Amino acid sequence: MQNILSNIIISVNDKLYVKNPETSDLGKKIIEQSILLIDEIGFENFTFKKLGEKINSNESSIYRYFESKHKLMLYLSSWYWGWMEYKLVFATNNLTNPMEKLIKAIAIVTEKVEDDSNTLHINESILNKIIIQEFTKTLLTKEVDEENKEGFFIVYKRIINRIIEFITEVNPNYTFAKSLASTVVEGALHQHFLKEHLKTITNCNETNTVTDFYIDLVTKTLK
Repeated sequence: MQNILSNIIISVNDKLYVKNPETSDLGKKIIEQSILLIDEIGFENFTFKKLGEKINSNESSIYRYFESKHKLMLYLSSWYWGWMEYKLVFATNNLTNPMEKLIKAIAIVTEKVEDDSNTLHINESILNKIIIQEFTKTLLTKEVDEENKEGFFIVYKRIINRIIEFITEVNPNYTFAKSLASTVVEGALHQHFLKEHLKTITNCNETNTVTDFYIDLVTKTLK
């Protein structure tokens, strides 16, 4: 799968950027270093001025790629979910047993993320930490309806829709397939957050993983 992924370009909605950062060394550097800087200081404290200082470039050069840090965060989120979708598709494509396919999909979207060495300018492990911390902030805005119409969340929704299909294959009579699928994808981010920061209100830890929890939840729910 790694060899296949290395030949794939993650497609991101072109309305999220002014200039595609994947088309230049500076653009890739902006993506690479923005991930590291957001992880270091948090999204609230992140600015294009600070990023410019980190990459030894003018703040104005960053605006030639992204019109705001919100759009940059949406870009990073969209890229992450696109990468996650490819992993999910390749991991389940040759499986025929509905439950086996569903369990594999749950594992993909809930497991601890390791860096993919095929994407040299993007550290997926660190990006995953940012998604855990920040993704819901891209959704919980007054602009969410308009941004949804623009297709900014289409890849995220596509992943959930794939899991909905898998759930329906396992149990066509289950009424809440959409709610269950979205709970798995977004809830996994929350459980990873609790595991790192509020350990006393989750059972998830290094022994009982987030993946274990959601596989247990889904398989028992669909019986």
